[in-house]
Amino acid sequence: MNGHCAHCSHTRAPASCVEIVPIFSALDPSEIAEVAAITTDARFDTGNFIYFAGKEGNKLYIIHQGKVKISRLGDNGKSQMIRVLGPGQFFGELSILGKTPLPDYAEAMEPCSMCMIEGSRLKLLMGKYPSIALKVMEELSLRLAKAESRIEDISLRPAERRLAAALLELAAGRRYFELPTTKGDFASHLGMTQETLSRKLSLLQNQGLIRGRGQRGIEILDEKGLERAASSD
Repeated sequence: MNGHCAHCSHTRAPASCVEIVPIFSALDPSEIAEVAAITTDARFDTGNFIYFAGKEGNKLYIIHQGKVKISRLGDNGKSQMIRVLGPGQFFGELSILGKTPLPDYAEAMEPCSMCMIEGSRLKLLMGKYPSIALKVMEELSLRLAKAESRIEDISLRPAERRLAAALLELAAGRRYFELPTTKGDFASHLGMTQETLSRKLSLLQNQGLIRGRGQRGIEILDEKGLERAASSD
């Protein structure tokens, strides 16, 4: 399936797509308009692949609306979700900065619209406006820190602790929320099988800490208890 053919249309991107992106936040309105003038717009339906691993990307993708799942295939052939990105976030930068083939897959989780900037033009922008390069570096540093933390969690923390901590992070103080992905993707992101995830969710429910509602809904019944589950040995 090729997201760049039957499933997307290319037109001049609206300036608002650029305005919502943190990496351009230091630019003034005239500079924002300059960036918008060299972007193109693409739309992808749910399930469309934006790109595949191993391809030459050379584009920066900036999400305007919708959510995109970034995944990689392991040596065992199983897909592992790396992250979910939403409006204002970007991806595809590694093939531009490192001049290497794309290492992952990008898939639209819902109808998406996004801006695209060619790599050569992005590099010219970075030279002209160093603030853009600094913002990209900040975002990549944050992603690296999160990746290292996730590797440490998978290596050192039991599955139940990882799950409790992830639920607290997703809840962000709310009593009810929905998982941003399927349970299979959520499990792979936490470094466990879907069967293990189901068992651990059932355990947390039996302990009176959470309640599952529907396919993805989670209700927090005992936040303090869930915090103890996330930090217990």
